[in-house]
Amino acid sequence: MQPSTNVALDTASLLRLPVACNQITSLNIHLTSHFYSFFLSDPYCNPFLGTLEKSSMLWDTVKDSLHGLLPESEYGLWIKPITCLKETDTALELTCPDRFFCAWVEERYLNIIESSLGEISDAPRAIRLSVTDTPTLQLEHSGSGQLRLPGVSTGTSLIRSLHPAYTFDQFMVGESNMLARSACAAIASSDPTFGNCLFMSSDTGLGKSHLTQGVVHQVMNSSPATRMHYLTAQQFSAEMVKGIRSGTMEQFSRRFINGCDLLLVEDVHTLTGKTKTQEELNNVLDYLIKSGKRVILTSAVTPGRLKGLDEGFRSRMTAGLVTGIEAPEYETRVSIIRHKAAVNELKLSDELVNYLASHLQGDIRRTESAIIGIKAKSCLRDTLPDMELVREVLHGLIGKQSRLSGETIRDFVGCQFNVSVEELQSRSRKRAVTFPRQVAMFLTRKYTEESLADIGSLYNRDHSTVLYAIKVITRDMARKTSIKEQIKMLCAKLKRRDKGQGARGKRCF
Repeated sequence: MQPSTNVALDTASLLRLPVACNQITSLNIHLTSHFYSFFLSDPYCNPFLGTLEKSSMLWDTVKDSLHGLLPESEYGLWIKPITCLKETDTALELTCPDRFFCAWVEERYLNIIESSLGEISDAPRAIRLSVTDTPTLQLEHSGSGQLRLPGVSTGTSLIRSLHPAYTFDQFMVGESNMLARSACAAIASSDPTFGNCLFMSSDTGLGKSHLTQGVVHQVMNSSPATRMHYLTAQQFSAEMVKGIRSGTMEQFSRRFINGCDLLLVEDVHTLTGKTKTQEELNNVLDYLIKSGKRVILTSAVTPGRLKGLDEGFRSRMTAGLVTGIEAPEYETRVSIIRHKAAVNELKLSDELVNYLASHLQGDIRRTESAIIGIKAKSCLRDTLPDMELVREVLHGLIGKQSRLSGETIRDFVGCQFNVSVEELQSRSRKRAVTFPRQVAMFLTRKYTEESLADIGSLYNRDHSTVLYAIKVITRDMARKTSIKEQIKMLCAKLKRRDKGQGARGKRCF
């Protein structure tokens, strides 16, 4: 005769059950609510009630203290499920759901638990962690049968595919990207130093996606319960259109508004002209930012240059920190090349590294392609990389090199305005010196891929001075016809020089 899986028991029958019944896991015992309450609250039936209440009170106080010290996601995942088994004058015995959970808490949170207990308890007590005898994993009420860790929110994350190497550890930091990297690291760790909203812009291949995915990787490792939505603006638009067609826009909005702790949207410049999508994303951003949630947006264009955007949407996107990533300066390019070469197990001499850093500017993906190409050809020829091989790879990758460089343009402008290089590099603020200097910076930015920091170093200035010079010349060209014509004449001469039609070996051409 098969045992029944549903047994209804009265009080007398329950009290006659032997202790061994605890090991019968196939029974599903249904108790009436009034008896269940009676059994737990009556000291005669539950002799451990007084001890449990006392232990629970101390541990609850400790948990309240920890709740104020830890992020909500960490507290809910790693502290809330811990229960107090026993309290003595010398120790507090706590139980965790499983061995992995116990080891993680001991490694990451034991010190802070001991510190909080020491502040609350009159006498010093040791913390002892053990695995509970009672399973704490619970089934979702949705009926899907999916198991989840205690304390984990029922909402799900939406994450596009991640590049395994796009982590903070693999990101080379320099003057051109330091602020963006620091802000992303702070947001990933819930540090409010840089605010909870970030807008990053840069040309392609300078690290926007790397930093954004670095945030996702870190959050997944440190706070796996965080509900993240990481997608492109085009994916957001496609999901919204799908919701409109299927009549599920309410669920779509709820997923991003009520089920999101961290939103990361890339390539928001692709939303130009998409009024409905802008409106929906604007509503999402408005709720998340006001709720203190974290938001990261990226774009290939700065907010001020984005066309076809609703002004309210533009304002909402730039409600927090707005920063750009510039092309890496020479020192950072050297670090990137050495790092990429080490990852690909490629040995490059200092001469080759410096040559690559001088010729590979801007898009980091070209640097990666060059390293891979050098490695492939050196393996194919079974020889170490040399200058001839490197030049061959670069010629196939970026074609004919431009004759123009920052030094060439600096010398040319100085000759045209009869100003020496020493004067251009001096601290002089005379109009006869500052205007040629600003023109030279503007033309260098226009005709080379040198970073703002590299351009500034040619004149003993920093990148902010270069940005200001570019802004001034651009403004004056729009307002003053004479300056516009002057810049056009200089550009024409530089183009002839670049094509090899100008006089060689001369500073003025």
